[in-house]
Amino acid sequence: MKITGIKPLVVSAPPHRNWIFVKIETDQPGLHGWGEATLEWKTRAVMGCLEDFEPIIVGRDPRNVTQVWEALLKAAFWPLGVIGLTAASAIEQALWDIKGKDLGQPVWQLLGGQVRDRVRVYTHLGSRKTKLDRAARDIKNFCESAIEIKEAGYTALKFGPVPYTHYDTLLREVKHTGKLLEAMRETVGDDMDILLDFHGRPSSIGAAIAYIEAVTPARPMFVEEPIQPGDPEAMRMIAQKVDCPIATGERLLTHKEFEDLCNLKAVTYVQPDLCHCGGFTVGKSIAATAAANYMGVCPHNPMGPIAGMVGLHFGVAVPNFVILEEIGGAVPWYDDVVQTSIQRSNGFWEVPTTPGLGVEINEREAARHPFQQETVAGLEAMVSRDGTIANW
Repeated sequence: MKITGIKPLVVSAPPHRNWIFVKIETDQPGLHGWGEATLEWKTRAVMGCLEDFEPIIVGRDPRNVTQVWEALLKAAFWPLGVIGLTAASAIEQALWDIKGKDLGQPVWQLLGGQVRDRVRVYTHLGSRKTKLDRAARDIKNFCESAIEIKEAGYTALKFGPVPYTHYDTLLREVKHTGKLLEAMRETVGDDMDILLDFHGRPSSIGAAIAYIEAVTPARPMFVEEPIQPGDPEAMRMIAQKVDCPIATGERLLTHKEFEDLCNLKAVTYVQPDLCHCGGFTVGKSIAATAAANYMGVCPHNPMGPIAGMVGLHFGVAVPNFVILEEIGGAVPWYDDVVQTSIQRSNGFWEVPTTPGLGVEINEREAARHPFQQETVAGLEAMVSRDGTIANW
């Protein structure tokens, strides 16, 4: 069997994303694989990288997943950053899809088999009928959205409670954040987990700690990215000073970056993004390193439907997996474009049994939603009180 080409497909999912679905075609009639290379605000760059990668993989046997992955890394000569790794990750995912279809087995079976009966998922505040005024951080508005998510059967939700900030904090903002979490906990009760994404908005360890201490009484499952990523020692310092689990990893790319974090035991949970870190091949090695350091894995996954299926198979097969992010139904025509084997029941996704990843794209319907320039949410508001540009 040989790879004959890469066929990327861009599907606009406004306002912030263009999904990039990557189809790997083979010389076997009807046998192809799907992966996802969605990377916000870098769509054109990723598409160009996929074109550059095509001569490296055409003619290779798609079932030799590791060999193709090694070729993508080593033939590039220059270390791959987020654009290159995103493109390569999608190819890797698609190869597993092909291998599973060829063998008549779901991908999780090829990763070592089933370790759990279902995969826990969480979604985001504002993903149902009630839309959020995120800048105002209106407590009543946020709580109404939380009720909708709980009534939909989810057992966990995530949102960002921290305003655009800088190296210092405003006491009234810190107090408001504490009141917001207090109200949220009272609204959803103790049986629902609250996950908080700080998005690296605090620019200092002190600012991060001030906000973490404000939310700690609500007992969040974790605080994600309390500061900008890339400094594991700083993450460890924060974790040692607060009484709240810390998570990070969505913007880390290589196994070495996660290894440095894990060796310091800097966080409770790591959050590799399987569309950016190397798909299943690298994702499993990251999980193993985390497990050796008593850490759970909560994959980052706010992208499209193929990424969701990748996360599902990963969750079925990885022992220290904890919970998966998902944004299913992000657009009203979702089910017209994609068919997946995802079935959700009471805050969990059921184990899929379809060979491969269990996802197919209706390319004709997808073509009805071509590339649109993404918008950056709140770009005009991304300033601290003195006008300094803040972290998004």
